[in-house]
Amino acid sequence: MRIQRETYLSEIDKYREKNLIKVLTGIRRSGKSTLMELYIDRLKSDGVTDDRIQHYNFESPLVERELGTDWNSIFYEIYDKLNPEKMNCIFLDEIQQVPHFERLIDGLYVEKNIDLYLTGSNALLLSGELATLLTGRSIEIHVLPYSFEEYTAAVHDDKSDYERFHLDFMQDSTLPEALTLKEAGRDAVLNYVNSVYQSIIEKDIYPRIRNINRRVFENVFKYVLSNIGSEISPFSISKALNQDGVSLRHETVSDYLQKMCDSYLLYKVSRFDIKGKQQLATLEKYYVPDLAIRYLLVGRRDFSDRGHLLENIVYLELLRRGGQIWVGKNTSSEIDFVVKKNDGTLTYYQVSHSVSDEATFEREIRPLMQTKDAYPKYLIVGELFTGNHEGIHIVNIAEWLGK
Repeated sequence: MRIQRETYLSEIDKYREKNLIKVLTGIRRSGKSTLMELYIDRLKSDGVTDDRIQHYNFESPLVERELGTDWNSIFYEIYDKLNPEKMNCIFLDEIQQVPHFERLIDGLYVEKNIDLYLTGSNALLLSGELATLLTGRSIEIHVLPYSFEEYTAAVHDDKSDYERFHLDFMQDSTLPEALTLKEAGRDAVLNYVNSVYQSIIEKDIYPRIRNINRRVFENVFKYVLSNIGSEISPFSISKALNQDGVSLRHETVSDYLQKMCDSYLLYKVSRFDIKGKQQLATLEKYYVPDLAIRYLLVGRRDFSDRGHLLENIVYLELLRRGGQIWVGKNTSSEIDFVVKKNDGTLTYYQVSHSVSDEATFEREIRPLMQTKDAYPKYLIVGELFTGNHEGIHIVNIAEWLGK
């Protein structure tokens, strides 16, 4: 079943024929290419004719044979096919595969009858020289694997069925193609997830690290995955792995982590001083775009850390909903997430799998109660439990995701 992903399509549509380059970013196989195809279908349904649409995926050998690999020749191949009397929509998939792709982008952008759309699977698209080139000329639309709403639509599930949520959504891969393998069994899904992971490290990470020790790199990644939702630093990772007999400098760990984030294999969340209203520089948290990658590399652990897995799910949903996301720090406590919207308003989120034990409830609610401003505060739980405690909204995770 092809999910329409209307949230993303509507976001792209806001910038149609605007003088901005539309850049779709995200982990490999999160659905960027499919989104391009869906948007092309939308353009055609709105009357845009085929002669005004060009779509190229630069990971395809057929495209390489058709256009070549030189950015200049690619430019003229595209230019010669333009409809000179109309606006042309040009879609370039995995553009980072083209050497000196920033020159190609610049050349196409200056043409007045081109509406330009790009996808890429690493942060190189928005860094270095290209970042300077795109400043004020582009809009980034970050694409994640399926949301809860999309997941339930894809598997024809009932999102109100809490037990199915608990057993499926928290365990399954949410990469779109992985769900088509669901009926083939968990091994087939994990084999696919492994192929995606190997593609990321072989194409987006290893070529960008000189003299990389692959075994050490994977140990660092496994350590982070084992500590999802916990505050860690390059120094603490280096220290822990050195104790296990791995010689590793924290500068190397820092470089590895940056490359993981550049490829969207990880997301880093910095701490935020709630009282001082400023970002802090140390002890970040990391989350993964698809929990199946974690299961693949470190196992399931019988869900003993399901609170942190729930945290990962909440983080991804907050990322979809927009805003700056931090870990909140009070003087003596922590709030899992503080979200700042464009209008400057804040929302606080605490996440706990279970609060049925009174001591646990008090521990989880206390940081929110210590935050005295009037901004909304939520305690998101993995139980069929909702309510309000002194102005703090307590909501079940499935209900919150379905909003």
